[in-house]
Amino acid sequence: MKRYIKDYLFLFAIAGVIIALDAWTKQLIRNNLAYGQTWNPWPWLEPYARLVHWKNTGAAFGIGQDLSWIFAGLAVLVVIAIVYYFPKVDPHQWLIRLGLAMQMGGALGNLIDRLLHNMHVTDFVSVWNFAVWNVADAAITVGTLVLLLGVWLDERRQTTADDAPSIASGRAERSREAAPEDPPNA
Repeated sequence: MKRYIKDYLFLFAIAGVIIALDAWTKQLIRNNLAYGQTWNPWPWLEPYARLVHWKNTGAAFGIGQDLSWIFAGLAVLVVIAIVYYFPKVDPHQWLIRLGLAMQMGGALGNLIDRLLHNMHVTDFVSVWNFAVWNVADAAITVGTLVLLLGVWLDERRQTTADDAPSIASGRAERSREAAPEDPPNA
């Protein structure tokens, strides 16, 4: 029971920080920029990056516009799956756990925004001509990359551990072949 509390404390702490940061930045944009308005403190940066108040009825980066109810349902399913699966992940696989926590925080951040604001989320970060995004979208994306990195590193460690006995036996075989024979007793 103690392990579950520790596991969930980590999960909800990381997700909670992301949710709070996401909600705060979205509210900051809604309070200070009219819908569609752009802001940038340095004109030279305008072609590359800017803040813009935008509404998104789709998923991250504007994918699947007008499918808010589907994405809200998917977010609920993702959160349930993460809450169920999280304690099953070995505590030593901290990158996998961090990635899952980031994904959950991002999913909940956008779900809360969707439910509170007429089934749309507030996006505000615009870089080059890429889709406009928010903190929750970034958490989902970076969380996915961290999760994939964690799985890849874990598989590499597993492969190395599985190969260790065969590598050791190969070294022993080579050392026997290279050792000079004992002279016969005279």
